[in-house]
Amino acid sequence: MTADPIADMLTRVRNALAARHAKVDVPASRLKTELARILKDEGYILNYKLTEEGAKKFIRLYLKYTPQNTSVISKIERVSRPGCRVYTGSKDIQRVLGGLGISILTTPKGIMTGSAARKKGVGGEILCRIW
Repeated sequence: MTADPIADMLTRVRNALAARHAKVDVPASRLKTELARILKDEGYILNYKLTEEGAKKFIRLYLKYTPQNTSVISKIERVSRPGCRVYTGSKDIQRVLGGLGISILTTPKGIMTGSAARKKGVGGEILCRIW
């Protein structure tokens, strides 16, 4: 059991991209499933699928590459950690790389991107930034 399952997921994705894997498996949870949904909706991964191996459930992420075989995700970083939580108000949500990237937040209205949270007028905990 890891102390920070979100950081574990992001690290698995980062390592799979560095090794040019087509897919990566991460242990499943509702939060990670929502992160995968946002990554798919924003175009950072091809698809994701919930799989089971015995009693364990996994999320299989199908990674996306350009025709030149470079990954679509340039960088993926964890912002809020269990030891140092980072919260922001709706008016203080910063754009990532001038709008080229996304930030993912947990809000009282669910998990959403920074731009969606800004439009809805809700703040929350910044989980990660991706570009």
